[in-house]
Amino acid sequence: MADRTVDGGPWTGCAVMFLQSLCPRVDLLSLFKDQKQGKFIVFKVIKLTLTDSAGGLGGYEILKVHDADPFLGVEVKFVDEAACQYFLESYSSGAVRQSLSQHACRLLALSQELTVETQLKASTHILDLYLDKLELCLKHIHLSQPERLRDEEIDHLEQQLQSQALGSAPQAVTITQEESAVPSNCFKFQNRVYEDRMLTAADVQSFSNGVGRQWKHVGRALGKSCRALKGPAIDNLAYEYEREGLYEQAYQLLSRFIEAEGRAAKLSRLVKALEDCKLTSLAENILDIQP
Repeated sequence: MADRTVDGGPWTGCAVMFLQSLCPRVDLLSLFKDQKQGKFIVFKVIKLTLTDSAGGLGGYEILKVHDADPFLGVEVKFVDEAACQYFLESYSSGAVRQSLSQHACRLLALSQELTVETQLKASTHILDLYLDKLELCLKHIHLSQPERLRDEEIDHLEQQLQSQALGSAPQAVTITQEESAVPSNCFKFQNRVYEDRMLTAADVQSFSNGVGRQWKHVGRALGKSCRALKGPAIDNLAYEYEREGLYEQAYQLLSRFIEAEGRAAKLSRLVKALEDCKLTSLAENILDIQP
């Protein structure tokens, strides 16, 4: 994969995303080398993540997943500039890492959230250094044209994924009917499936009205996957808005989460944090579940 001059024709480009789990018990590279079950599950996690972060199934294709020890390398060809831009925005906001973590936790049946380190390259350019310059990243990806067709192994995995979607997945790679029934843009709460979305002003108001003194606990639960809420951030909020009361403290907490996470500030993350803090009734209220 090298820089080339691109003249005319449809917009295309290529990038490689490198993935590494920071959880000692989960090695994505080793799992992908597991021919029986791990390879398909890891591929499905990657595919669902790209679908989330590129705005749908179109606009890109996975060419190859390869060993880049200690990373797992995912070579992606973009055939639509808008899809590539959407992906870059998702990557820059942290939504790609969050999506990877959520899908991996669900499909690998992990008991805690998976922390993933990522790096994005186009040819020799490390795009993580230019994420504040979207046009430059698009240019590097556009100039980095793929040097190969899609790998036969990827063709086989895509066919397996399609078979599973049609309900005829091979027994060796079937997760569970309950798990695979949840679409990538949804989440499960109390055995019911809800469509995921970004948090709204109404969600913030419902949360602030109902969480009371537990707002700190929820903040620390959210802080497990949000840098803006780590360390002394929660205590600083408590001190800064002490005079305004609990409502304002909770309001500022969730507002800061939304501001820091952008498109990744999803309803599913708040509901998960509320569940972790045993505040299921508040989650029900935000989801507007009738008693």
